[in-house]
Amino acid sequence: MTTEKAFRDREILSEAHSRGSVATLGAFFRLSGPGWLQSAITLGGGSLGGALYLGVIGGSSMLWLQLVAIVIGVIMLSAISYVTLSTGRRPYGAINEFVNPVLGASWITATILANMIFILPQFSLCFDVLDKNFGMFGEAPTESSKIIFSAVIGVLAFGIVVLSFKPGFASRMFDALLKLIVGAIVICFVLAVVFLARTGKINGWEVLQGFIPDFSQWFKPSPGLADKVNGLDESARIFWRQALVERQQSVMISTTATAVGINMTFLLPYSMLARGWDKPFRGLARWDLMTGMAIPFIVVTTCIVLASANAFHAKIDTEFQSDDWNVVQQSRLFKGTESTIMKRMEEAGPNSLAPPASLGEDGLKQWQSEQVAKYIAGMKQDERIVASALVKPNTEALAKTLQPVLGNWSNTVFGLGVLGMGFSTIIILMLINGYAVAEIFNRYQSNWLRIVGAGAACAVGFCWFWIWTGDSKTYLVIVASSFAAILLPIAYFTFMALMNNRELLGDEKPTGIRMTIWNVLMGVGVVGALLQSVAAVSTKIDSPNGPYVIGGVVTFVILALVGFSARPRRESN
Repeated sequence: MTTEKAFRDREILSEAHSRGSVATLGAFFRLSGPGWLQSAITLGGGSLGGALYLGVIGGSSMLWLQLVAIVIGVIMLSAISYVTLSTGRRPYGAINEFVNPVLGASWITATILANMIFILPQFSLCFDVLDKNFGMFGEAPTESSKIIFSAVIGVLAFGIVVLSFKPGFASRMFDALLKLIVGAIVICFVLAVVFLARTGKINGWEVLQGFIPDFSQWFKPSPGLADKVNGLDESARIFWRQALVERQQSVMISTTATAVGINMTFLLPYSMLARGWDKPFRGLARWDLMTGMAIPFIVVTTCIVLASANAFHAKIDTEFQSDDWNVVQQSRLFKGTESTIMKRMEEAGPNSLAPPASLGEDGLKQWQSEQVAKYIAGMKQDERIVASALVKPNTEALAKTLQPVLGNWSNTVFGLGVLGMGFSTIIILMLINGYAVAEIFNRYQSNWLRIVGAGAACAVGFCWFWIWTGDSKTYLVIVASSFAAILLPIAYFTFMALMNNRELLGDEKPTGIRMTIWNVLMGVGVVGALLQSVAAVSTKIDSPNGPYVIGGVVTFVILALVGFSARPRRESN
């Protein structure tokens, strides 16, 4: 449905085109929006955690990973925007009619599932920042403080989302607020890296080299840690090389997965349709994706990786270097390395952790902890550095480590940046859920259903301190990430099929060299997503939930095949 605002936006574009490229760029920035929505969700807790750990385990040598992931994402999102704007068709219905109804149902189901699960850690992230970086909740936060916090965050986010559903001034205010939040995130993290660069803590040449893809890092430790591993004796070298490679593979999967998620592929076309965009807006859509999503993502994640690498890569604190096991236990790295060191001790000497008789459960844990600390105190420094690379840092640790550079502003700068990442992601997850719920009921224009969908996601997020605890974190992440990992390459393949469907696109279907270029680029995206999916699922096969993951994959493949076989019969009726 073309709105009065859409007509006005089309006139602005037409007039800008007639005045030249400078005016066109000005109009593009003024009318942009869907790309900034994508930026607000991709710059969330997942991107933060992945970038932090990427800096720990790879230094600046793996900067290329996020660049490749976001470029592939932009290509696939550009394809779905082209199809949507060229046809004016909502993707869910188009997929059901022209590709496979099972894929359409799975796509929208995976989107809602991802929204409901991944909104939980965003609430948790915002609370942790206010608690640890700003000390708002005291030394022992109570449940009542979490309830009040959740209510405030939920109401603020819900109010902002409701504004976005209303045309006119409210919608423009939403766009401006979102750009402000994303801009603040970029400024916060760029500011930190500028300080590091001014003090000579960043090597520009190494940073540039880090953007050169090196796929061999899937099989070997990063250069900064490989030198440490190679200097160890044979048994230690074998153990730590395997541990590092396994962890590195896990980080590479999670990092690429957080660049473009399954729910982002749903958000883009529906956010464009909600604005009344159509064929004349295709150039604006591509520009919006690059400037609103890709560039902020690359800048922010690069800054986080560099800050994390400067603070943690191949470095350990003074306590962890000590030869006194009592001092070793005081290191922030001790708890994070304890379980891995226990495996190393068992491999080096099967009886090294055999406890004395008559120890209770608490006594046994204390005794084992002391043995691990004593073992670390006798380790070579290089082996301790390698072990520390397996410890995931948090923003509090990063802020404290950067204090010599940022001074008293370290907590504030990183706290504000991380808070913006978490809060903006909460907003967008609620927004997506609103679109998805309205689409399921085939009442896409219903603001009431959109508000219900957004409210449902908000209600789940409010309960984070009850749901997002203990083993439930692992279980929910396995469910959501497995489902999303399976569906992302399917979604990419579906977009590629839509792009090649002349029945849907008609005369707007690219031909000749243009179609070849599109297919090559999209083919790279499909293959990349497929490899990521296979790697993600394979890492879960040996887990307790492995049979469920395999069963889910097999069931989905069978249903998809049925969907493909059923579609021609349905069209012939």
